[in-house]
Amino acid sequence: MSGSSRTRRDFLTGKAALETVRDGIHLPELTPEAPTGGDTVRLTTWAMACEFSVIMNAGATENVMHASRALDVVHELEQQMSVYRPDSELSRLNQRAGHERVDVEPQLFALLLQAKRLGEMTAGGFDPTSGPLVGLWRACRARGRIPHQDEIDRCLEIVGIDHVLFEEASESVRYDREGVELNLGGIGKGHALDRVAELLVERESDAWLLHGGHSSLLARGNHNALDGWPVGIGNPLFTDQRLGTIVLRNCAMSTSGSNIQHFRHQGRRYGHILDPRSGWPVDGMLSVTVLAPTAAVADALSTAFFVVGVEKTRACCDNLEGLGAILIPFPETGRRVCPVVLGIPEDIIFWNEAQVAV
Repeated sequence: MSGSSRTRRDFLTGKAALETVRDGIHLPELTPEAPTGGDTVRLTTWAMACEFSVIMNAGATENVMHASRALDVVHELEQQMSVYRPDSELSRLNQRAGHERVDVEPQLFALLLQAKRLGEMTAGGFDPTSGPLVGLWRACRARGRIPHQDEIDRCLEIVGIDHVLFEEASESVRYDREGVELNLGGIGKGHALDRVAELLVERESDAWLLHGGHSSLLARGNHNALDGWPVGIGNPLFTDQRLGTIVLRNCAMSTSGSNIQHFRHQGRRYGHILDPRSGWPVDGMLSVTVLAPTAAVADALSTAFFVVGVEKTRACCDNLEGLGAILIPFPETGRRVCPVVLGIPEDIIFWNEAQVAV
C-alpha cells in the first residue's frame, strides 16, 4: 500500500484490502491480450510483519469460514518460528543448541532440514544461518557506515549451514559452536502459505490465491474463466509500474529484489540481499522471481538465485521439475529491462512491451 489516502481506517474496514486485490490481479495498463482478474472475496490477517491473505472466487460461504480458520495457522507458526520472540521454539533452539542437542517439533525439523538441502543445492546461495551478517549490516547502516572486513570475517565464523548438525532419527539439532543461530526469514513466509494451503485442500476448497507479504504467492485452481490466477510482475526500476502478468495455477511464486531496500554510502549503492558466503551485498541483479511447486521452495530459491546468478540458476531449473525463474539484471542502456526467463512456459507470461525488451 502507498499514499496517504490508504488510512488505518481503510485497512480496518477492508477498503485497502479490496484495493490491493484489484492492484494485484487486474492490470488494465497492459496489452489487450493480457488476462485480468474478476470479482473476488478476500480475507486478511497480519503476521510475521506482513499481510497474509486468502483470495477466493465468489461462492459458497463455507469457503470463507475455511479460509478464516486456515489463516489462524499463520499466527501459530509465527509463535514457533520467530527469532524476535524469546519464547518461540526457534529462539529456544538457538539459545540451547550451541551446547546441547535439542529435540525439534517434527514439522519444524522437516522445514529446517529442507532449508539445509536448499542451501546445499544452491552452493550456499541460501543460508538460514546468515542472521549475524544481516544484523551487522543493519547496525552499520543505522550508523551511516559499511562494515569493516574484520567485522564481516567474525560473523562468517558462525555462518554456514554446516555448523548445524541434524540427527534425523531423533529429529534433533545441535550447533557445533556457540553463536550459531537459525533464522527462517528467507523461507518462513512460504512455509506458512504451504501450511495454509494444506488446510484449504483438506476442506476441499479448490480455487484460491494466497499472499504472504505480496512477495510470496501460492495459487490453486481457476479464476475469471482463466486456467489459473493472473498476478502482476512488478517493475524493479519503477515500482509504480508493471512489467507484465503471469498466470499461476497450482504452483507458488516468490520475488526477491534490491530495488527498495538499499542504501548509498560514499556514492556506491548497496542492496539488502547479502551473499552469505562472502558477507557482502549482491551486485548486478534487480530482481528474481521463482515459480516452484511449493511456496517454501519458491521463497528460499528467489533469494538464492539472486545471489548465485543466471548460470547456476539455469542449472537448477534444468535439473528440477516444476522450477522456473525470471531474472532481471540492471539494464545496460535505456529504461527497458531484459528479463532472463528460465523454465517457464511462454504462454503464461504477458509482457508490457513498453517496459520490456522481449
